[in-house]
Amino acid sequence: MFVGKFNNSIDSKARMIVPAKFRLELGASCVIAKGLDTCLTVYTEAEWDKFVTEKLAPLPDSNPNARKLKRYFFSSANSCEVDKQGRVKIPQDLLDYAGIDKELVTIGSNNTIEIWSKEEWDKQLDEESGELLNASEIAEGLEQYGF
Repeated sequence: MFVGKFNNSIDSKARMIVPAKFRLELGASCVIAKGLDTCLTVYTEAEWDKFVTEKLAPLPDSNPNARKLKRYFFSSANSCEVDKQGRVKIPQDLLDYAGIDKELVTIGSNNTIEIWSKEEWDKQLDEESGELLNASEIAEGLEQYGF
């Protein structure tokens, strides 16, 4: 399980150092694709295979929205190697999509990792508390989802 938040940066060769806490579980290769909310999603090879097999592959090609959804994920997905120094090269089109030019934030998100531009991540935070949700929103979410 991927958990935690890490501030990082991209080097001049478009490589990001994978947080040490994530490296063992991520393995020697991964799949990076467009995520939601203008972030990137990093999948382990096994998690990507599961996502494709259980979620994308069953979508009916006869449905135009299903085809668009498949195209969204498959067209942006890139297999990436994690080098011996724990770095992964992020394709330029994905960096452009996420608005990443230097500073970034890496977020553990259960079975995947999210990569955000620092600027976009900061926009997601509540101005007063500096958190994603304020106390009222957390309580409302807990009630809505039956916690």
